[in-house]
Amino acid sequence: MASNSSAQKIISVTTVEDCKIIEIPKIKDPRGNIAVIEKDVIPFETKRVYYLYDVPSDASRGGHAHIHLCQFLIALSGSFDVILNDGEKQKKVTLNKPNKGLLIKSGIWRELENFSSGSVCLVLASNVFNEEDYIRSFDAFKLFKSR
Repeated sequence: MASNSSAQKIISVTTVEDCKIIEIPKIKDPRGNIAVIEKDVIPFETKRVYYLYDVPSDASRGGHAHIHLCQFLIALSGSFDVILNDGEKQKKVTLNKPNKGLLIKSGIWRELENFSSGSVCLVLASNVFNEEDYIRSFDAFKLFKSR
């Protein structure tokens, strides 16, 4: 088993390129499609599910990173942008399809913005809420990434 410091080093070298769009298997039906997340669609067991809604178009969410937690974001309705930052590179991803989600690995700063009217962001998380897993200051994040 890796030591705590070597596990933290692995996390701190995560880049925006490690975050990717994953297509969710879809069952087409004239009565309405069904998207299914089960088995190995996402690379972690879901331990927490929550969603953002009624976010004003000029508001932003996120503004933090996680030390260990991974997330999978889906625009169930409407659209929004996710700005990913690994301390060196930044990447913008627009989510606007309910059968495609964004995998965000640990050690990545994220900000959500440009919410369209009626948008709903579903989040599947690899662990339950733990305040100690959050990095809420970008300066602290840059320090974390430089270790």
